[in-house]
Amino acid sequence: MRRRHEYRDRREAGTQLGELLRSHEWRDPLVLGLARGGVVVGRAVAEVLDAPLDVAVARKIGAPGQPEFGIGAVTPDGPAYYDDYSLHALGLRPDQLADACEAERAEARRRVAVYQRGRPPRSREGRDVLVVDDGLATGVTARAALRALRRDRPHSLVFAAPVCAPDASAALKGDADEVLCLLAPHGFRSVGQWYADFRQTQDDEVIELLEAP
Repeated sequence: MRRRHEYRDRREAGTQLGELLRSHEWRDPLVLGLARGGVVVGRAVAEVLDAPLDVAVARKIGAPGQPEFGIGAVTPDGPAYYDDYSLHALGLRPDQLADACEAERAEARRRVAVYQRGRPPRSREGRDVLVVDDGLATGVTARAALRALRRDRPHSLVFAAPVCAPDASAALKGDADEVLCLLAPHGFRSVGQWYADFRQTQDDEVIELLEAP
């Protein structure tokens, strides 16, 4: 039996998120799916809003020996973002993570090249830019993406997701003009727990979604 707040898959979650976002008035909106899973959610949101879809890429920098524990993130260009609290708790300095940072930056650049396929990114200047992901856990990749996108001078910068950890959602408000979450459950443990189907999104699927009319 499905839990009361469980999504069948990313597309269902995106459709529901799009209905929430449709209640707002947007200025020339652009949906940016945060690769990879956020692109699936973003496609559904873009369809509900009748808005164009593009991709944003940020890569998590994991703690040494704990790659799933994100202590920072990096985009293809610009400075890396590190969570000061996590660095202090683990006794780490950014320079100790330089190799991991550059490896993730290289992967971010690879993904942009694969996804864009020679196509220039859609203009963000003067538009309401909606950064969409399948969920918000630590928030490090979302924060890195938002800080990089702010340089593109959007009219507003919004983060939206079907499910968010409450603490991460509150912390992200310093980097987004608005943070919109369908669910922010106190029992949050992971994004995947709120999906019946949370299989990994592949590059081919991202490309197909971005190229769909």
